[in-house]
Amino acid sequence: MATESEPEQPKLSELLDKGWQILEEVEDSRQPAGVREVQDKVKRGLGMLEQATRMVTQLQLFSSNEDLDEISSTDIRYLLLPALLGALTLKQVDLSHRLRHLEAARSYFLDFLKRSHDYKVSTFNLPGEQDAAKQGEHEPAGIARTGLPPSLTAMAMQRQAKIERYKQRKELENRLSGLKLSVKSGTAEEEQVREFYLLNLQHWVCIALEEVESIDQELPMVKAREMMKGSEVTRPPRPSRPLMKPFILTRDALQAKVYGAGYPSLPTMTVDDWYEQHLRKGVLPDQGVVSKPTDEEQEAAERERKEEQDDPDTLQKARNWDDWKDTHPRGFGNRKNMG
Repeated sequence: MATESEPEQPKLSELLDKGWQILEEVEDSRQPAGVREVQDKVKRGLGMLEQATRMVTQLQLFSSNEDLDEISSTDIRYLLLPALLGALTLKQVDLSHRLRHLEAARSYFLDFLKRSHDYKVSTFNLPGEQDAAKQGEHEPAGIARTGLPPSLTAMAMQRQAKIERYKQRKELENRLSGLKLSVKSGTAEEEQVREFYLLNLQHWVCIALEEVESIDQELPMVKAREMMKGSEVTRPPRPSRPLMKPFILTRDALQAKVYGAGYPSLPTMTVDDWYEQHLRKGVLPDQGVVSKPTDEEQEAAERERKEEQDDPDTLQKARNWDDWKDTHPRGFGNRKNMG
């Protein structure tokens, strides 16, 4: 019985061409980069280019001991893989993984630039070597020649390098447009195919240098944002007030003894004890303010004292006042406005 054959694995050339095509489609797309369809296409392209990279490593197509002329015209295009991977990695828009995407893309671009520099694809300085050159021999000569401060000299050199790189990139794009149609259709000769991919390597060197510079400017901001997220300090909780123990407030010491005997687990205190305790803590509303009694209060207190002592004059005035109220109902004398 014949077994069902396994699906045929894609060829290396197909993986490169399809991944490269996806990158061009994403760059030329009018859809927002964040839509799901575009992001799914980006992930699919990354998967193809990563698989192609693994195959190149297994086949050992490149060696550090060979020159660019020793690489065959059919294999030279695979030097583009790290650059294409870096460009597609930057097309991912998930902000929560932005730092990881930037660092991965930078590694891809630097790998491509280092290999292109080793093979002498074009004349350029690697990002680290370029900074060292500015601080070394070129900067003093520039200062002596222009008389400008070091920072301004470095800025002027950087601006000039960008202008030259832009001109070179446009020139390469014009030359590539004339070869692309014949190479893609399969009608180009071997020399034209080799020239096409060499021009692409030089073109992507310009792109990679610009992307690394842009990533180096964005990385500090993204790292600072990640640090702020990680170091967000929550406000310490407010200290909880100590729980107050319940107690029974009694009128006098005798009641305290009675309730204390019936509820031994609850403390008791008299009103006087409660007042003395709050007086010592200074939490009484009128504490510290001595109010003077009014004249009416003094007269009422004096009258009450005399009544308690059975003063004859005070008792007689109270009886006369009660008799008068019996014969004169409330409102008796206010008959002026009754008509």
